[in-house]
Amino acid sequence: MELFKRLLKMSKQYFWRFIIAAILMVIVAAMQSALPLISKPAIDDIFVRKDMSALKWIPLAVIGIFLLRGICDYGRSVIMGSIGLSIVADLRNKLYEQIQKQSLSFFSDYPTGLLMSRITNDVLSVQQATSEAITSLIKDTFMLVGLVGVIFYTDWRMALIAMVIFPLTIYPISRFGKKMRKVTKSAQITMGNLSTLLQETISGTRIVKAFCMEKYENERFAQENKRLFKYNLKTVSVNAMTTPVMDFLAGLGIAAIIFYGGSKVIAGTSTPGTFFSFLAALFMLYEPIKRLTNVNNTINQGIAGAERIFSIIDRVPDIQDKPGAIELPPISKGIEIQNVTFCYDTTPVLKNINLYIKAGEVVAFVGMSGGGKTSLVNLIPRFYDVTSGRILIDGYDIRDVTLQSLRRQIAIVTQQTILFNDSVKNNIAYGDIKRTDEEIIAAAKAANAHNFITRLPQGYDSNIGELGTKLSGGEKQRISIARALLKNSPILILDEATSSLDTEAEIEVQSALDNLMRGRTTLVIAHRLSTIRNADRIIALVNGEIVEEGTHEALLAKKGEYFRLHNLQFKEEGNGNDRLAKDVE
Repeated sequence: MELFKRLLKMSKQYFWRFIIAAILMVIVAAMQSALPLISKPAIDDIFVRKDMSALKWIPLAVIGIFLLRGICDYGRSVIMGSIGLSIVADLRNKLYEQIQKQSLSFFSDYPTGLLMSRITNDVLSVQQATSEAITSLIKDTFMLVGLVGVIFYTDWRMALIAMVIFPLTIYPISRFGKKMRKVTKSAQITMGNLSTLLQETISGTRIVKAFCMEKYENERFAQENKRLFKYNLKTVSVNAMTTPVMDFLAGLGIAAIIFYGGSKVIAGTSTPGTFFSFLAALFMLYEPIKRLTNVNNTINQGIAGAERIFSIIDRVPDIQDKPGAIELPPISKGIEIQNVTFCYDTTPVLKNINLYIKAGEVVAFVGMSGGGKTSLVNLIPRFYDVTSGRILIDGYDIRDVTLQSLRRQIAIVTQQTILFNDSVKNNIAYGDIKRTDEEIIAAAKAANAHNFITRLPQGYDSNIGELGTKLSGGEKQRISIARALLKNSPILILDEATSSLDTEAEIEVQSALDNLMRGRTTLVIAHRLSTIRNADRIIALVNGEIVEEGTHEALLAKKGEYFRLHNLQFKEEGNGNDRLAKDVE
């Protein structure tokens, strides 16, 4: 119930709307309770005594009751619906904001499809708990109180007999509620897995088709979908079982009332009007009880979703500003990495790294896959925090400055180009959408992207599709370079920015990168060693440790790790020892 209380707290800002809805619900409950009361004079005065005056006013009273109840119920539905939708919108915003705050390690633990399921399906179950369930709780509780008052007012002895049945309903309601929460949680987890599978196979459709794995993926989807079907069927089964059980218990009470009340009418100690008025109130009383039973199931479904939602909302980000964090001034001296060790979980990836990079220097990192190159540069913008040691920029520990001021000074171009399903202009201006068209075009020209952009159907306003699918690899990379140019940050990280390109595209992109690197402190992760010959320094990493550093020529002459990598790569490219000999010279 703590989770349900948290959901209720979120509705505080809608307090006055809630009060108006509650007043309308009280009126609806009062009108519903008035119906059995009016049945007594209707039967006794019209059908038994044949009173003409009663025949005139009772139908008008019934019309008035139904009209007022209908108007108030409509107002209640609209207001409570708006409150429920508002809470859900707030919850989605809060959940999305919390996801955006998380570090990269969070996204390793939570697949994209699972997070999408949290924001859509889980929040939808919470919406039903907040709007429908709260409405039913209030309206049906008021109705229950009113109708209980009516049956005690009509005949308190028969009312006591009816009340004996109510305690019998507590156990099945509790039992069904626990079952519903368990089944719903399993269904929501399976829905998250299904969403993950969808996201992976749709985004990776080229690979699926290239490897002829359509049948395999169909079977995987069908298996997960079958599991979801089973859980949903159990949910239907629990809901369906609730009504028959409640009907049977209600039948016991009604049978006892008919026997006792009928005996009193036959004995002449009660009137038919009194008996049927009581019976009408009892039948009406059963409806809110049954709805409240189903509300328990709805609440448990909502709580199962809320558990998963709040597990993310309550998660403290691994990377965040420390109290009293300061703004980082523009870099003027350099980046210093002191005794840095970094682990993924408990596995060390970097071991006791010490390095100083002067402002304006171009430093390249080379090594075999898994050597720690990307992990090292990911520590600079605090995508991850060091396990031990520290990283300084101009003498400031990056953990002591705000993330915003740190990351504003860093531009990144990666091998996996991330673009958004938006226009070319908005993708280039990403990070500062207030940039002028002239600034955007200037950045595109510097990135050698202007010519191909102007050939697109709508030029800079052309939509590039999801992840830039309407562009070639080289075009996407030049858009990302233009984006980095426009950001104009003093520190630049290039993570294998040309490794996936063909030779022609690489020439265009490398020319754009030269423009981008000019005057910036640049950290380059290079797969193609030919692209880093002009770097001020080259750092060779092996198993998370720096084994050598120097210029291209100096490291070749040293004939160590860099020489080995260089020899291996150019042999693979078919250039042989002749090319290597020229480099050594």
